Amino acid sequence: MHDGNENKVAERRGFLKTLGTAGGAAAAAAAPAAAQAQAPRPRKETEVEKVAARYRETDHVKAFYRTNRY
Repeated sequence: MHDGNENKVAERRGFLKTLGTAGGAAAAAAAPAAAQAQAPRPRKETEVEKVAARYRETDHVKAFYRTNRY
């Protein structure tokens, strides 16, 4: 007599597991789209910035490499 109740409980648990998994998958799929919509776009470099020197060997940079020989 308990077998009928156990089957119903097992079916209900399976349904709830499926429902929970589907909800989690939907949330995971929506998260990147929402983050992408809110992320600011990086500004493009101007022609002057493209050719500008980026690395400067200043005194503190020289001191760093002198004290941290790799």
